[in-house]
Amino acid sequence: MNNIELRYHIIKKLMRRNKWDHSHTSIENVKKGVSSHLRGDVLDEAERMIVDGLLFSKPSTKELHISLNSAMKFEIERVYEQGRLATKEKK
Repeated sequence: MNNIELRYHIIKKLMRRNKWDHSHTSIENVKKGVSSHLRGDVLDEAERMIVDGLLFSKPSTKELHISLNSAMKFEIERVYEQGRLATKEKK
């Protein structure tokens, strides 16, 4: 998976669960659904998305929790659409 597809996977998971702003979920829930050898890549990409401002992070007792940043909604939707088209082309 390339970076666009990883971002698409992360955004899709969070959008499906309606995880915006203060509603957050564990990074472990986001890693589900990808091959075990790619789970580290999902974590790395999520950390880059936090730095880019697309995601909020909330340190929990044991693990990282993340949510989508509603202030970046247009950028998130653009990345989502790019990823959707990229995965559609592969099929």
